[in-house]
Amino acid sequence: MSEVKDLSNSVIFPIGDVFESNNFNGTVHLKMLTGKPCPIGNVTFEPGCRNNWHKHPGGQILLVTGGKGYYQEWGKPAKKLHAGDVVNIPADVKHWHGAAKDSWFVHLAVEADASKGSTEWLEPVSDEEYERANSN
Repeated sequence: MSEVKDLSNSVIFPIGDVFESNNFNGTVHLKMLTGKPCPIGNVTFEPGCRNNWHKHPGGQILLVTGGKGYYQEWGKPAKKLHAGDVVNIPADVKHWHGAAKDSWFVHLAVEADASKGSTEWLEPVSDEEYERANSN
């Protein structure tokens, strides 16, 4: 297995503190860069970390700045993500995102229209769903 590259000191924006939440499986760091009306957070997933399935009432945009990760919409196969990828997530689309097993994963999370409400957190991504993403 290849060595896991630690991106914690090579990100564009500050890595932020460890974000304690039951909505993540693994270790994630969060540094909010802006607040409302258009919150933008620099989110850094350590290898193997992923968030739960969730929805954003106003939509979300992911701007990938480093590492390797995955994005999956409910009922569709997972997509591999690398630095430079952009994911435009429409309002109320159930999805998850996170790091590959062997890589850190960093993205800017942009709340497209935060005035429509807070994130709706749902069930965890199963180990089987995550393994399928990593096997693509």
